[in-house]
Amino acid sequence: MTPNQDIDGRIGQGWGGVSPNGAHVNVVLGRRGSATAAALMTTFTSPSPGHTPVLVCVGPEQPLYEAVSPSTIMMNKATATDEHHQTITWGAGQLGIGQGVFDAVADGLLVADHETIVFVAIWLDSVATDETAVREASREATLRGIRGAVDGPDTVVVERLVRERDTLANPFYGGE
Repeated sequence: MTPNQDIDGRIGQGWGGVSPNGAHVNVVLGRRGSATAAALMTTFTSPSPGHTPVLVCVGPEQPLYEAVSPSTIMMNKATATDEHHQTITWGAGQLGIGQGVFDAVADGLLVADHETIVFVAIWLDSVATDETAVREASREATLRGIRGAVDGPDTVVVERLVRERDTLANPFYGGE
């Protein structure tokens, strides 16, 4: 498959790093003119308190910011209401996402064209303290999420999870 062909609506997820400086992302890939792209644009234009979608940009300072290509929209999954969480989200998190997208381009998973839209919803812990670790985790998670969206699920992992389905756990589940 040629990169970016037939990717509209594909989804993936990725984790990078270690808590509290780790990152979890959900990735949606879209193609301009599609229903997926329309939904992503609606998300992009619908901020809410503590959740601000932004066009991912990199660069040392204004006005030297450059938009990541393919166009990438990020949105935080954890409500960022205090200044520290906002800074680490739109600083280290955004830079890591941009680097992860460029890693995907370098790896041939995506082509930097005007037709592709990458959406990354990112979770960063509000108590994260190490900006470099958060940037690296965001980069790793983004590349993993894009790889999962493009290549699909790892069949070995899926088969293992199916076998273990009765004993699976989740850190947010406290039952038996």
